[in-house]
Amino acid sequence: MSDQVVTRFAPSPTGYLHIGGARTALFNWLYARGRGGKFLLRIEDTDRERSTPEATEAILKGMSWLGLDHDGDVISQFEGAARHAEVAHQLLAEGKAYKCFATQEEIAAFREQARAEGKSTLFCSPWRDADPSTHPDRPFVVRIKAPQDGTTVIRDKVQGDVTIRNDQLDDMVLLRSDGTPVYMLAVVVDDHDMGVTHVIRGDDHLNNAARQMMIYEAMGWKVPVWAHIPLIHGPDGKKLSKRHGALGAQEYQAMGYPAAGMRNYLARLGWSHGDDEFFTDEQAKEWFDLDGIGKSPARFDLKKLENLCGQHIAISDDAALRQEIEEYLDAAGLPALTETQSGDLERAMYCLKDRARTFPELLEKANFALTSRPIERDEKAEKALSSVSDGILDQLTPQLQNASWTRNELEETLNSFAEANGLKFGKLAGTLRAALAGRAVTPSVFDMMLVLGRDETIARISDAAAQS
Repeated sequence: MSDQVVTRFAPSPTGYLHIGGARTALFNWLYARGRGGKFLLRIEDTDRERSTPEATEAILKGMSWLGLDHDGDVISQFEGAARHAEVAHQLLAEGKAYKCFATQEEIAAFREQARAEGKSTLFCSPWRDADPSTHPDRPFVVRIKAPQDGTTVIRDKVQGDVTIRNDQLDDMVLLRSDGTPVYMLAVVVDDHDMGVTHVIRGDDHLNNAARQMMIYEAMGWKVPVWAHIPLIHGPDGKKLSKRHGALGAQEYQAMGYPAAGMRNYLARLGWSHGDDEFFTDEQAKEWFDLDGIGKSPARFDLKKLENLCGQHIAISDDAALRQEIEEYLDAAGLPALTETQSGDLERAMYCLKDRARTFPELLEKANFALTSRPIERDEKAEKALSSVSDGILDQLTPQLQNASWTRNELEETLNSFAEANGLKFGKLAGTLRAALAGRAVTPSVFDMMLVLGRDETIARISDAAAQS
């Protein structure tokens, strides 16, 4: 038997990839990838009324954006229905499950009487040990025979040992009266057949583990390692919901957050490695372990996310960053860059990426490289232009035509020019920002000149000189 780690992410396709689901997928991905294991993806589409192809597509797109690649094909739970039913019939044949003919009315009456008598409302079916010869000719469900005494212990890597009294477990339905398998059965059969060794999921599934263990034990299958992780809360300590802002992974892509920053932030949301806040994917894969996951819910903090995103933008490869920005524009429904703009953006990246926390911030700084003449100027830029005496920009043009186009030479030329004209350099720089970019907040004047090149720089200054 192989000791290879196998994890899975198993979302229901009823909507977008929730940010909490994205973190669950990330934890499973990191755990498997850091151990040379497999990370599998299963779509739990047994609820045919609520499952949609559009939701499945949204989940796959969210996973793709986050860079969470999975091994093998995407598995559809619905398509395994015959196999799930086969397991229920095997348990039936082995006397570990039984046919229950109780009607909904009989079950409701049982519970009402139990409540009146102050007893447990867990349904005790009269058909559990009935002689098959007494079975009526009417629809039935198949129920598993739950243990009736003792305890079930969920040995959880996050929550510790969780003990549940078996008299709190009912004879769970495995097959509905139309013969279709229930979700709880499907999950166990799929996890077993897929060879899943570690089930890492939200702690809202913790109680399910005890019920699912009944199936593992009845089938003689090895129980996986459980790790039930706390849910994500908003800044106010309440369960993350729409009132806290964006919930879907793709919403964050469309808002311009880089995937690497989101991975880093989500990994830190409920898991820690000492005091490390900023780390790469390789470090996360090496460090991630289940014992680093806390028991308390993590709080989503947009400022921390932005801070980490800024650090990841700063260390990104320029070409990869340009490509991700183009994908962001597409996701946000914004106009695509032209081939020329794309090249100009990549060339300018070195002076853009150090202080941008999101792609919109970076593109705002990149405006000087993406715009074309005539330059539109904002109010501050117009004021900066009108605050210098006529002719200053005209006088500067021949100096730039003769300058060698290097940073040192440009710095020397502009500083000397400012001094010769009795200007503080800051005043001249403000005027040049207005001329070159049409706005007051930009990368340094020297960086803009180097990115734009001599001809474009002089053309923009000449335009501004003609208007001042």
